Amino acid sequence: MNKFQLVSKFKPAGDQPAAIEGLLKSLQKKRRYQTLLGVTGSGKTFTMANIIEKIQKPTLIISHNKTLAAQLAAEFQDFFPDNAVHYFVSYYDYYQPEAYIPRSDTYIEKDTQINEEIDRLRNAATQSLLSRKDVLIVASVSCIYGLGNPANYLELSLNLKKGESFKRDKLLRRLTDLQFHRNDIDLQRATYRVQGDVVEIILSSEDTIIRMDFFGDILEKIERLDAVSGHKIEELEDFTIFPAKHFVTPEDKLKEATENIRLELNDRLRELRFQGKVLEAARLEQRTNFDLEMLTNTGFVAGIENYSRVLEGREPGSPPSTLIDYFPDDFLLFLDESHQTVPQIGAMFEGDKSRKTTLVDYGFRLPSALDNRPLRFAEFEKKIQQVIFVSATPAEFEIERSLTQKDTKFVTKSKRTELEQSIIDARPALKQMRPPSIVEQIIRPTGLVDPTIEIKPIKNQVDDLLERIKERVNKHQRVLVATLTKRMAEELTEYLKEDGVKVQYVHSDVDTFERLEILRDLRLGVYDVLVGINLLREGLDLPEVSLVAILDADKEGFLRSETFFMQMMGRAARHLEGHVVMYADRVTGSMGKAIDETNRRRTIQQAYNKKHNITPLSIQKAIGDSRMSGSKKTIEDEHERAIDPAKMTKDEIKFYLDELEQQMDLAAKNLEFELAAKLRDRIEEIKKIKKLQGKK
Repeated sequence: MNKFQLVSKFKPAGDQPAAIEGLLKSLQKKRRYQTLLGVTGSGKTFTMANIIEKIQKPTLIISHNKTLAAQLAAEFQDFFPDNAVHYFVSYYDYYQPEAYIPRSDTYIEKDTQINEEIDRLRNAATQSLLSRKDVLIVASVSCIYGLGNPANYLELSLNLKKGESFKRDKLLRRLTDLQFHRNDIDLQRATYRVQGDVVEIILSSEDTIIRMDFFGDILEKIERLDAVSGHKIEELEDFTIFPAKHFVTPEDKLKEATENIRLELNDRLRELRFQGKVLEAARLEQRTNFDLEMLTNTGFVAGIENYSRVLEGREPGSPPSTLIDYFPDDFLLFLDESHQTVPQIGAMFEGDKSRKTTLVDYGFRLPSALDNRPLRFAEFEKKIQQVIFVSATPAEFEIERSLTQKDTKFVTKSKRTELEQSIIDARPALKQMRPPSIVEQIIRPTGLVDPTIEIKPIKNQVDDLLERIKERVNKHQRVLVATLTKRMAEELTEYLKEDGVKVQYVHSDVDTFERLEILRDLRLGVYDVLVGINLLREGLDLPEVSLVAILDADKEGFLRSETFFMQMMGRAARHLEGHVVMYADRVTGSMGKAIDETNRRRTIQQAYNKKHNITPLSIQKAIGDSRMSGSKKTIEDEHERAIDPAKMTKDEIKFYLDELEQQMDLAAKNLEFELAAKLRDRIEEIKKIKKLQGKK
């Protein structure tokens, strides 16, 4: 299927029809920049989905946060179940970059722990881009880092068809060239095994087995098998094997590249010795020669990305190939929560450059390693054709671009121009101004109004908060609490636990997938309260949250800015009893602006509800499965968390069963048969509960 087809029981409502029409007109007029100023709960994701269906272009959505990217990917998978919706984020569970500290003469070797599931999802994303048109990828900002040349990636791919002549030995050599490894005992992702005339392979993008039966040199049969049971899923007429890694180079180009690396090495060694850096020269010569030996014999080496510019044949200083280069020229880009995503994209380059420059200066890397880097902001803009900024609080950059449609230098907050400041000041009047490429989506189809706001003194704020939490818990509602520091988040969590509150904290030190599980557990009722700093803001869709508490709200700064308050208040805007309490001894400028804007939006929504006789309803949303989370939790975790299936809805039980079945398959694959048996028994038990619910 090569067309996006939106599947939803809902139709655009409220401000959505006008927003969709306005953005489509702007896109059809070939305007490069447009902004969707949509408040929390107004259905921005549904608006985006409608635009994608109508514009019918491969689409990239960039989020500044892995957790939000996973949430978006899950939502778009529901909207486009028959299309290729993928999740592309950094695949490191742990990442210690290569670095050198001259002051203490300390070299830190690169140390990583790659998440195999995310690596599979990344490969699936790029392979879909090169094989079909109906592709939507939700990515983090890691998509602007070097990924390997898509031309080489496509050139090395191998298409096999049933009934064609293809020597088995030639196939095995090609698989090795594609960085697949032979493993006749334990078949895993990106490996293959050979049993007589049968070759079985697990692609880098899948978790199923492709079985190829040869009769002499004829490929007689191609089947897809379940990796655990070995049962046949389907019979294939043909399939394509893409490289197991993104950094691959054809043999002829590899030979040329290694020669160029040697030439660069010789030039750099002369330069270092002329400068009297004998130690640095010896170090560089030893390290580079080792890498060249590995490249020549295996086609790959740890840290191959540092040679990417030479391997691709790019000019010095030229931008690296990234995920964006795998898209066709005419693709659509959404920058979700753009007020955060745009500055993050702009900040990536300089931080990376400083570390790499030190490595080059002290003989750990060749100068070409400097071109293994994220894109500069100007380079990023050159790679995009049309972009929609999406945010409830767009910054001056997005508004200015959408109004002027000009490519101007990225401007930080410290260098705002008078024009940009005037645009910010005029933001409440945008709807009256009606600029062609800025649409405002304030009215919620559900009729929900923005939360009420209350200011309480800081003294005894924790005790007051505890009483409010108990009130909400008695109503089976959820609470978010914003603190200023990680330490305070952890200490407050412990304090609330001692009082019997089901609470958990979440901040940047919590693993990506664990964050997703925590958020899902909050919705399921495993936790009633979530404590955090700034990870509880942009885009998180938690309809069960009715109370947002902001501690130390009058500590003006980045974590207590107007944007922070607007985003944090939005977390309570999906519930009928949404309420925000700010603990502060004074009303700061940021607090005042956020309160005024929230009250303005309340007035607009209330007038709309009265005019159309709408009774507000809390948002109802099914709790999705963990397809994007790659959960590693097992049945033991469930008992610890005391999940009661008898209290779940039918939809929740369905998702819960799916998750348990995934865990059972994984346990069996890892030869943990006792655990798999426990999970099997638990699944049967829950199915009985489900059957009883159906009779009621």
